[in-house]
Amino acid sequence: MAYQTINPATEELLKTYAEISDQDLEATITIAHHTFETDWRYRPVTERAKIVSSAAAILRSKSEEYAHYLTLEMGKLVNEAYAEINLSADILDYYAKKAEDYLKPRILSKTRNAELHIEPLGVLLGIEPWNFPYYQVARVAGPQLMVGNVLLLKHAENVPQAALAFARLFAEAGAPAGVYTNIFASIEQIGKVIEDPRIRGVTVTGSERAGAAVAERAGRNLKKSVLEMGGSDPLIVLEDAPLEATLNSALFGRMFNTGQCCVGSKRIIVIGKKRGKIFLEGLVQRMAALQPGNPEDPATTLGPLSSGRMLNILLNQIELAKGGGGKVVLGGKRISRPGFYLEPTIITNISKNNAIFTQELFGPVTAFHVVENETEAILLANATSFGLGASVFTNDIARGREIAAKIDSGMVFINQPVWTAAELPFGGIKNSGFGRELSELGFGEFVNEKLINIAPPGSPPWGSFAVD
Repeated sequence: MAYQTINPATEELLKTYAEISDQDLEATITIAHHTFETDWRYRPVTERAKIVSSAAAILRSKSEEYAHYLTLEMGKLVNEAYAEINLSADILDYYAKKAEDYLKPRILSKTRNAELHIEPLGVLLGIEPWNFPYYQVARVAGPQLMVGNVLLLKHAENVPQAALAFARLFAEAGAPAGVYTNIFASIEQIGKVIEDPRIRGVTVTGSERAGAAVAERAGRNLKKSVLEMGGSDPLIVLEDAPLEATLNSALFGRMFNTGQCCVGSKRIIVIGKKRGKIFLEGLVQRMAALQPGNPEDPATTLGPLSSGRMLNILLNQIELAKGGGGKVVLGGKRISRPGFYLEPTIITNISKNNAIFTQELFGPVTAFHVVENETEAILLANATSFGLGASVFTNDIARGREIAAKIDSGMVFINQPVWTAAELPFGGIKNSGFGRELSELGFGEFVNEKLINIAPPGSPPWGSFAVD
């Protein structure tokens, strides 16, 4: 497993990084554990906040440099790179501002002497993917550093420069060694890290296979894990949804980050044959108009896929779809130019027996369905092993709420594709994983909610008492 920068827009290998040695990895864990036990957990929350908010400010001030790493290593369109940087900085700022309130002891209802105190657990391991190299990390680092935990971060192998850059933020902001540490570790080494008794929790965003392996190993060692393992989000278009606005939202929901998004609108479900025909024509027109090019050029509207591997996976899925009776109404082929570019693709006539019916399409490929009624739309939306996000488009908000309640997912957005912000909890159910990130829910995933029960001197050994 090599940590390498390969420009997906040119296919050029630019830089290779060595994996950490076992000796250095042991030293890294030792430093992180020592920093937690002797320093970081005891710092006033206001001091931790200064460092985390300073990291956010540095990220914003160096946005041009940080955007360059995203376009260089995974082909993100430059305007979307700046959007990711701003979102990541917002998340860090959010927790720097909110942590003090989140950490306040809570008096348990119906008691006057029982309190819940929020305390950190220790050293955490984060395993993060390549599609949002800063955002995925910020939604872990923000809450966990503010609660008083420290973090070891194993990033994806194809974004090493972005990984190192994000680690520099905290060093430049004044965090002591061991608070946030990037590790270029192998899969075998990560297994040993999970088993190390000094590691108290693991969070991973990645494939079902990776998440299951991490959860199994963490569970055997009695450690909590939080898993975000992708999705196949439905976008349901009801009969009364405003056409143009919904088409624009569908395009954004499917093509943001070149379709490489866990909460991308991967399955478009339109109610009614007539509306379905009109909607398909509008979506074809919009997707066909996207222009491939250098992701650093603001005029480019279609970026490359992150790697040759991801391109080949999608090409294979398109062939599987065709072999199972699916109809490619747009695209379906690699673009004839340097780089890992795929034509924007729309596939229809996908039956339940089609091999891709239950697969996640992680790129600029849309599964398009037309159904007769609302009941069929809900059944199709739920006919997946995933349960991350979903969208419902309608002029009738009350009806949208009713449908949202029937969809098996962790998030449902009405009249918008699924999006994310610091204040909104993020996470799914079923094979999309468990646990939540962001908002106060994300803050509380890796904490000790310690009960402190108080009784006056001389009290009997049982019962509640008022304490002045």
